[in-house]
Amino acid sequence: MYYALLRSLGMKYSQMSKNYIFRYFTCRLTVEETAELCFKSVRTVTRWDSGKVEIPPECRRLMKMHKGFEFSDADEWYGFSFVRGKLLLPTGVMAEPQQILTGMALVEICCSDDRKTMTKLLRYARAIARVKNAVTSKYS
Repeated sequence: MYYALLRSLGMKYSQMSKNYIFRYFTCRLTVEETAELCFKSVRTVTRWDSGKVEIPPECRRLMKMHKGFEFSDADEWYGFSFVRGKLLLPTGVMAEPQQILTGMALVEICCSDDRKTMTKLLRYARAIARVKNAVTSKYS
């Protein structure tokens, strides 16, 4: 897969540094985007790509965070990331914004034993699921 792309770029695998692979293939950032993101010059980023100079750790972290590979440097957020507009949980579950808001609402109203509230919430959840499925099938 990468070899075809490399041929189209006119590069050989042996000519690429690990910095270039990280920036271009892992983070999918151009030289210009990286320079702007890290407050560096294009020349500096080019030097990183050549392998003569390592990417500073703070820039590497910033590049990861920018593309959603790293959510935060706080230990509580370890394993969380954004993938295609959804929050990827450490358990492997992809959560949409509506799911997060619903979960927070359930926590806030403390309805763990309230059967009537749970019944209503389930009814609403099923209705939302039906609407979502109808819209999805309409545009598929």
